[in-house]
Amino acid sequence: MQLIIDVGNTRVKVAVFDDDIMIAKKAVALPQFIESLGAFIAEYPIKKAIISSVGRLSQEQSRSVQLRFPTILLSHNTPLPFVNDYATPETLGVDRMALVAAFAKAYPEKNGLIIDAGTCITYDFINAAGHYKGGAISPGIQLRYQALHNLTANLPLLDVDMPETIVGNSTETAIHSGVMVGVIKEMDGIIDQYKSDFNVDTVILTGGDAEILSKRLKNSIFAHSNFLMEGLNYILRRTND
Repeated sequence: MQLIIDVGNTRVKVAVFDDDIMIAKKAVALPQFIESLGAFIAEYPIKKAIISSVGRLSQEQSRSVQLRFPTILLSHNTPLPFVNDYATPETLGVDRMALVAAFAKAYPEKNGLIIDAGTCITYDFINAAGHYKGGAISPGIQLRYQALHNLTANLPLLDVDMPETIVGNSTETAIHSGVMVGVIKEMDGIIDQYKSDFNVDTVILTGGDAEILSKRLKNSIFAHSNFLMEGLNYILRRTND
């Protein structure tokens, strides 16, 4: 069995895979990661682990995993199941590497666009020849709400809400329209351009905000809630201990 650890800015997602099947999953706050990990994996015969960290995982936390299992710390030096044509591979986020790896496994010989709707919205393009070309990084939904509040004098900080109409008739509904409709139109426009320019035939939507967005997009997409974890597992399974 394989232990998959995805470290975000505030939470750590942990999963156990038996070959390609996820059999357990948990999310914990970053400070409680180590104390929660022991109880979570106690009943599973873990053989090896992978850590993908875009957050602030301490050396002590990382070392505690490495002392228990053979562990891969995902980086641009890790063998990947695609050709990385990114001009600055050392700056490519490990979460984006994992998403592209998941696509390479699930949809071989397809031109694909992977959209991760999280803190940031990332767009990643891999062609049918298995070459990762790059993509885009855009502010996520929460970042847009926070920016409107933090960088202006009078706009309130609102919770995410999908507006019923594009026309906001109050400050609050106008903010919801600007943020939510703006994100949806951005995604649909980018999908349309990738389809036109690169003959993209498969679009994946994942991330924490995927559910609220998936039914509003005019384009056909595949929603995969565990796509990143599946990509990490695939990278780990291909890597020798």
